[in-house]
Amino acid sequence: MRLESLDLNLLITLHALLEERNVTRAGQRIGLSQPATSAALSRLRRHFDDELLLRVGNGFELTPLAASLIDATALAVNVVDRVFSARPDFDPATSDREFTLISSDYVLTVLGGELMRTLDREAPRVRLRLLQINVPRVDDIDTTLRSVDGLLMPHGFISTHPAVDVYTDRWVIIADRDHPDLRDGITMDHLRELPWAVTFRGPTAIASAARQLNMLGVEPQVEIVVENFQSLPFLVAGTRRICLLQERLALRLAGLEDFQILPCPYEAVPVIEAFWYHAVHQADAGHRWLREVLVEVGKKVERQ
Repeated sequence: MRLESLDLNLLITLHALLEERNVTRAGQRIGLSQPATSAALSRLRRHFDDELLLRVGNGFELTPLAASLIDATALAVNVVDRVFSARPDFDPATSDREFTLISSDYVLTVLGGELMRTLDREAPRVRLRLLQINVPRVDDIDTTLRSVDGLLMPHGFISTHPAVDVYTDRWVIIADRDHPDLRDGITMDHLRELPWAVTFRGPTAIASAARQLNMLGVEPQVEIVVENFQSLPFLVAGTRRICLLQERLALRLAGLEDFQILPCPYEAVPVIEAFWYHAVHQADAGHRWLREVLVEVGKKVERQ
């Protein structure tokens, strides 16, 4: 099937149908009448030789093929939108462009407040869509960066795409304030013997300092694995567990739970938080403005 023989308007309809799973709601979402949306669905069914939506009771369910098309369709719509929304210049004061960023809860806690104040002041109509970082998105980084404006993540995991450094941080150990084993400080033996709470355990674990421990011959005794950083102090306080946490986040959470902040007993690699993006965005005026904003906001965070 040649691309020029396809009606690309059907892509928008397919995207709406897959997400809404309802002909009427899909039509309302994209501004089509119910009969027009039904006609488009019929064309899509003929093209794919598949029902796509199956009526079950009072609703619809996706066929296996339709379910497999959800991510690819969303990516295709995103790419098409970027192509046709490109402009030779960018005025943040008047633009209503939406930027999609992937980030951890840690970065949003540290950077989010200053970023929101900057946008309110310089680009009041610009919109952000913030997605949560996860291991699959990092593992398939090329596809991920083609579908969004960028990803905020430390150095050490991505090497094949351009980036701008945003701010630096360091790792600390979090433990209960009255931890019975740490009255005289923390040692490497404690790291070996005490139970841990960690994030994103695996080859693409986000905590680079945790990966470094393995190189030092320490295999943490992991009791809890979570996919965010903010919850770690609350899973450690009142227990014998310890965890690694970024210092800037730990200081912001201090006082919310009864924990102590201890220096790492080894020379943990620093956190160099960067904004990674696909090279296709390099010359885009709006994207260039976004990169500059993130760098300036990062400088303000470091001065705080």
